Amino acid sequence: MMDPKRYDVVVVGELNPDLILSGDVVPEFGQVEKLVDNATLTIGSSSAIFACGAARLGLRVAFIGKIGKDEFGFFMRHSLEEFGIDTSGIVEDNDTPTGLTIILSRGSDRAILTFPGTIPCLRYSEIRLDLLAQARHLHLGSYFIQKALRFDVPNLFDLAHQHGLSVSLDTNYDPSGCWNGDLKILLQKVDIFLPNAFECQAISGKNNLDEAVDHLGKNVKLLGVKLGDRGALLRHNSKQYHEKSVPVDVVDTVGAGDSFDAGFIYGYLAGWNPARILKFATICGSLSTRKAGGTTAQPSIEEAIRFL
Repeated sequence: MMDPKRYDVVVVGELNPDLILSGDVVPEFGQVEKLVDNATLTIGSSSAIFACGAARLGLRVAFIGKIGKDEFGFFMRHSLEEFGIDTSGIVEDNDTPTGLTIILSRGSDRAILTFPGTIPCLRYSEIRLDLLAQARHLHLGSYFIQKALRFDVPNLFDLAHQHGLSVSLDTNYDPSGCWNGDLKILLQKVDIFLPNAFECQAISGKNNLDEAVDHLGKNVKLLGVKLGDRGALLRHNSKQYHEKSVPVDVVDTVGAGDSFDAGFIYGYLAGWNPARILKFATICGSLSTRKAGGTTAQPSIEEAIRFL
């Protein structure tokens, strides 16, 4: 029987390209010019990389976000459409340029410089709420930097649940260093929470990861925590699972966590058990690191399944 919903996932999030520089990328001031090994302009932003990973796995995806009327905005919209993602929910800002992130990549580590542009400008009134009624799941990324939307995120999650959607959240890093924003209330409206280890501890206020996982795991149905090259863990009903990362030749870790999220949501919507969801998500995150950029090495469903 065909699913009556038009979309598997609606993503609400930020949109900006990534300019990834690799090699000896530590800058020196004093007008010193250094040569780097490689430069790649690619799809950026956590939410967009997640959306592409989900689409690559075969999920039907729609995106809601904001761009400027400029080349970077056109690049992001066109790139998403090449993945088969519905971009009808993307709005254009006449006055603010599309954001840009410059990533100084050194293999497993990186420094990130972001010009926000339109990222903090998306408002609740600009969201096409009719898309929610046509979907199975809502994913929201980069909560802390979506300033114009943040106050209304609880209302968005409530509406999603009213339409029968499950809800996932990946807050990503908080540039302000505050790590609050009424998350205690918000997490009560989240089915799946997907932080990394640092974010998990910062949001919970716990210095120990085990304590942080225990604290946050009581508030959400599923807690998936990304541990970098140590793999990932999942907490469900006070039971904890751990999965090691898949051994690959790592070129670039940009977007690995977002690819993990895509695999996690795929497994969840497929009705898999927690251990299988975690294993599949870890596979997707690991395989995405084989090439530069967040989307260039994201696996297809056939490729990822082979590792199961």
